[in-house]
Order: sequence, then structure tokens, then C-alpha cells
Amino acid sequence: MIDRKSKLYRKTKETEIDITLNLDGEGKYDINTGIGFFDHMLNLMTKHGLLDLKIEANGDLEVDAHHTVEDVGIVLGQCFKKALGDKTGIKRYGTSFVPMDETLASVSIDISGRPFLVFNCDFTVDKMGQMDTEMVEEFLRAFAFNAEITLHGRILYGKNNHHMIEAIFKALGRAIREAVDIDGRIKGVMSTKGSL
Repeated sequence: MIDRKSKLYRKTKETEIDITLNLDGEGKYDINTGIGFFDHMLNLMTKHGLLDLKIEANGDLEVDAHHTVEDVGIVLGQCFKKALGDKTGIKRYGTSFVPMDETLASVSIDISGRPFLVFNCDFTVDKMGQMDTEMVEEFLRAFAFNAEITLHGRILYGKNNHHMIEAIFKALGRAIREAVDIDGRIKGVMSTKGSL
């Protein structure tokens, strides 16, 4: 099997992000963004995606969490794209439905080379810990557009905002796990065009 790992570092006036990703991991995580709730969500995504992920992020949290969350999404998306390489043999599509008590969430992705986000989640609180709930969409957009994937995320129903967000991140991990899985029957890439 080819080595599907990547490492990227990005520094701006607002953030400094260092990420190491292994698509064929065991669910190991070492994540420190300075935003406790965000770390918790990324840990869940990593565990359920059977990724290995290390993130060290320092951002202007004295302003708010926006730049840090978005920039982690940008660099993680770039790492994801780099680790995939030429996409030979991957299943390409992944869909997961995850229940979390009263909540049901779904995430579907297509590793298509065409970045797009559809996000259908209505939260009823503005913040979870230090993180604005609106930043869930911003993270997913930054990740999808930099990974060059199509991503659809939705809450089918739910009441508890923590459960809703947690289910989305778990579903994202499981959808990634399915989509990056290699099927030996696939010759080249899963596209009649011959490229993704």
C-alpha cells in the first residue's frame, strides 16, 4: 500500500498551523487549537475516521475563534488532498448517518475535485464553549474547498446543540473513512473521465 500521509505548516499574521495527517491510521489524535470544544470535535472526527491526526494551532483567540477554526480547516483540507495523491483505487464516495441520543445527522462526501458545501443545520445557541456554532459551517467550507471535495452535512432532527455538532463531526469522520478506502477492483480512478 502507498504511504498516504502528509504534513503542512502555514503561518499568517493571524494564525500558525502545523498539521500531520495519516489517512490509514488507527484513530490516534494529538490536537491542540486552544479551543476546547473544537479540539473535542476534531478528536471525534479522527477517532471515527480511523485517521491519525496531529494539530498544533496558535491563533488570535483574543479576537475570537474564527481565524483559528477556519485556518485549521484550510490546512487540514490541503493535507487531505496531498495525502490522497492521485486518488487511484479510492471508493470516492462516503455517506454516514450518525445518531447521538435525540439527534440524527448525516454527512455525504464526494472526492470529486469539485469543491462544494451544502450545510443544512440550524443551531439554537450561539456558542459552544469558546466556539461560535456558526463556525461549524465555516470549518466545513474551508475543509471542503481546500480538499477539493463536495460535502453535504445536515441535521435531520435534534434538540441538543452539543449532540448535533458532535454527530456531524462523527459522521464526517466515518464518511471520510469510507470514501478514502481503497477497493482493489477499481482500476485507476472511479470516474469515466479518467481523473478526479
